[in-house]
Amino acid sequence: MALLAAESVSKELDGRLVLRDASVELHPGRCLALFGANGSGKSTLLRILATLWRPTRGVVTWGGEPVSKRRAAYRRQLGYVGHESLLYGDRSARENLRFFGGLYGVPDIERRADALLDEVGLTRFADIPVRAYSRGMTQRATLARALVHSPQLLLLDEPFTGLDASMRAAALKRLRMSCEEGAAVCLVTHDLESGYEAATDVAFVRRGRVEMSAATTLEELRAEYSGEGG
Repeated sequence: MALLAAESVSKELDGRLVLRDASVELHPGRCLALFGANGSGKSTLLRILATLWRPTRGVVTWGGEPVSKRRAAYRRQLGYVGHESLLYGDRSARENLRFFGGLYGVPDIERRADALLDEVGLTRFADIPVRAYSRGMTQRATLARALVHSPQLLLLDEPFTGLDASMRAAALKRLRMSCEEGAAVCLVTHDLESGYEAATDVAFVRRGRVEMSAATTLEELRAEYSGEGG
């Protein structure tokens, strides 16, 4: 059974139907990469899955039950990276991780924070206020924040933005590790190579609907993507 499922989800924004009966399933130990043109509805779908937006029609279920009935419990098992970092700029990365870890009741948060800071390459900068970080450093701290409580589910919108090659490799390694630990992962990205490398499953959002890709190689995926206008 899917850990998370969107069933015939539609979303209307400013009188325009952005999602049209979109359905998708996320399974433990698997990573779904969503590609598509700008404005196709990828980020809208991710926000609905994260319970940040309510669908106009359709339902999202977690463990077979509507997330609307278990929103608080669901969010405790969710790690989300969106277009905003959700970090406190006047606090350091270490302080942010301690804070968010405390909200989730993470045991031995000091050790957990240190391990994550090392994984994302921020140990040297761990005690500098986040507002002084570069775009890439902020993105790394955001990834650490999403991972701090070892969530069952990771929803990531453009997680590789601002990352250099070495940090993209580190992020990919961490995503694979999360899948190996049983997490379900869904990521939206324009980075075809990184998305393909991370994914066990690939789909496109086209005209507000999710369509699984038949691509079995990166070259096939590039050819399919070239027709998306993305």
